[in-house]
Amino acid sequence: MATAGAAPQPHPPLEGSARTWGTIALSAATFMNVLDTSIANVSLPAIAGDLGVSPNQGTWVITSFAVANAIAVPLTGWLSQRFGQVRLFCASVVMFVIASWLCGLAPNMATLIAFRALQGFVAGPMIPLSQTLLLSSYPKAAAGTAMAMWSMTTLIAPVMGPLLGGWITDNMTWPWIFYINIPVGLIAAAGAWSLYRRRESHIRKLPIDSIGLALLVLWVGAMQVMLDLGKEHDWFESPVVVTLGIVAIVGFAFFLVWEFTEKHPVVDLSLFARRNFWAGTVATAVGYGLFFGNVVLLPLWLQQFMGYTATQAGMVTAPVGLMALILSPIVGKNLHRVDPRRFATASFLVFALVLWLRSHFNTQADIVTILIPTLIQGVAMAFFFIPLVTITLSGLPPDRIPSASGLSNFLRITAGAIGTSVVTTVWENRAALHHAQLAEAVTRGSPAGDALAALGQAGLTAEQALAQVNRLVDQQAFMLAANDVFYVSAVIFLFLIPLIWVSQRTTGGGGGGADAAAGAH
Repeated sequence: MATAGAAPQPHPPLEGSARTWGTIALSAATFMNVLDTSIANVSLPAIAGDLGVSPNQGTWVITSFAVANAIAVPLTGWLSQRFGQVRLFCASVVMFVIASWLCGLAPNMATLIAFRALQGFVAGPMIPLSQTLLLSSYPKAAAGTAMAMWSMTTLIAPVMGPLLGGWITDNMTWPWIFYINIPVGLIAAAGAWSLYRRRESHIRKLPIDSIGLALLVLWVGAMQVMLDLGKEHDWFESPVVVTLGIVAIVGFAFFLVWEFTEKHPVVDLSLFARRNFWAGTVATAVGYGLFFGNVVLLPLWLQQFMGYTATQAGMVTAPVGLMALILSPIVGKNLHRVDPRRFATASFLVFALVLWLRSHFNTQADIVTILIPTLIQGVAMAFFFIPLVTITLSGLPPDRIPSASGLSNFLRITAGAIGTSVVTTVWENRAALHHAQLAEAVTRGSPAGDALAALGQAGLTAEQALAQVNRLVDQQAFMLAANDVFYVSAVIFLFLIPLIWVSQRTTGGGGGGADAAAGAH
């Protein structure tokens, strides 16, 4: 075991069954973590009703987890140097299990929100460290395969979350969305500890950057709460949202100045001096923000304006992981042969194609029409995570991998939250514009005017006829607004492609995964 003051020693890759079980243990923990970011979404009405609060108050069950998680993720590098990667990972999983158990036992909403915040905070190091430990388990040439195994869990979990959460809520009780973490987490922690405890990383007794930590909590917390409250408070028309925005901007500015001058910063911002890191991280964050925002928009549109139930919307969006599962191992195995930038470019081109196809949807679109882009999107997802993670982490020394992974994952998670808020806000604003334009067409002698007259002749009152026409106008307006969002998102994906090529080609015939793995050893 590494001790303070000792030189960090590389660990050889795991062999045979040890590598297999290590991959399963790390992937199970990652799956459990990512699942919990989405599993509560469909259970919110049941949770809010059971605990006697409004659905809007219930959204804090999601927000509290997201805020705490966003704060904890970039601390991974500092925490792993102080306590060791293996100890920190296993402690994180065990504490996540305890927090999940407490969430299930929560007697009221305030307690549940507090335990969800605890759950989000202790979950922070799990994903970056699972990535780091997995890379250290495989030889350099198989780093792409390692990342393929890791990315498959991150692809399946968001799809399974709403389906599993809905089934548990309908057939059991909502606390079980948290209790199911207990056996998975305990098995993952026990497996990881038994396999990796003799492979502990170098430990340094770093001082606590308390000011940096306080500033991080301040600006990230203010930003996440602003994003959550913005839509229901009409954004910057609200003094509360304006105040939160100012606090986030000022706190972020002070945070940057402090971290760049601090000897032992809580977040290693010097990583941005590396071209591959900042190019890969920005491409990943913006691409994921676009992807996640559109993933939220599609089921909203289907449920609110196309008459789909939550289960039907989930079934339509679920096949997105199918092609990703098939192609991810192939991408991983060929990563050492093909320049990762080519794979990432293919991903962004396919994302642009998918969103362009969706921009041509209309209110007559059937399930097959909606499913085709969803299936194709799985191809883009398979080519997204693995090459971009490879570019981002390529060439880094072993002690910087956790910091780099934590910081890039933090920006990805934050971009997902921003993407959701921006997409839903733009959707509603564009819908209001389209509604006004369509309403102008409801005049005497126009098709809409004739329809209004026909409804009156059928026995409806003037108010009932107007309400019926207004509902149809609303449906068209929100469909056109969704088309606008899909189209602009497709264009942004195309503009992101040059950013991928800003990064340097990784050495060894495009074997960036090898470099990343070398950094993890």
